[in-house]
Amino acid sequence: MTVALVTGANRGIGLEFCRQLRARGDEVVAVCRKASPELRKLDVEVVEGVDITDASHVAALASKLAGKKLDLLINNAGILDGDSLEALDFSALNRQMEVNAWGPLRVTHALLPNLTKGSKIALITSRMGSIGDNGSGGYYGYRMSKAALNMAGVSLARDLGPRGIAVGILHPGMVRTQMTSDHGTLTPAEAVAGLLARIDELSLDTTGSFRHGNGEALPW
Repeated sequence: MTVALVTGANRGIGLEFCRQLRARGDEVVAVCRKASPELRKLDVEVVEGVDITDASHVAALASKLAGKKLDLLINNAGILDGDSLEALDFSALNRQMEVNAWGPLRVTHALLPNLTKGSKIALITSRMGSIGDNGSGGYYGYRMSKAALNMAGVSLARDLGPRGIAVGILHPGMVRTQMTSDHGTLTPAEAVAGLLARIDELSLDTTGSFRHGNGEALPW
């Protein structure tokens, strides 16, 4: 049985990952700060009280999972704050960098002992972190934090490739969730179906690639 860990599992895309992974027979470890009623209804292992920006929380998670092999690590937790050049809030920018960039790297680093040859890591990022695709500006904290996450993903792919661990850098599309105030073209179910297809086809030949959930290669 495949064992998958999902961060940011209490709602939105993370919750849907847990639902679809469990429905296909995978064992799921759902990690979040506070579990939602919807998450508690699923037949998954819930580990709450984990803020991925807090090193002690992540260390406690790693301790709890010591000796447990993970076939799939989905770094999904993230936040979005809109900002403009005229109204920059640097504390909000810092928070987005902590959650969106350092957080996934912190979790991955802590759980490296759980990952073995054949394991996969998925970083749920955004095409808003693409420099080549930025045609509208704004969203400084979100764009910069996701660009940093993308770079971390490429470095992880290079460093973990010799260990037989593949890394996918994946944009889900514009998804109707609480984070996007229900604006978007995809439901969480549609987005996650595409993301899982990309994860399933991920290999060492494609590790470190930046892809849309629909399979499109995205510009850096």
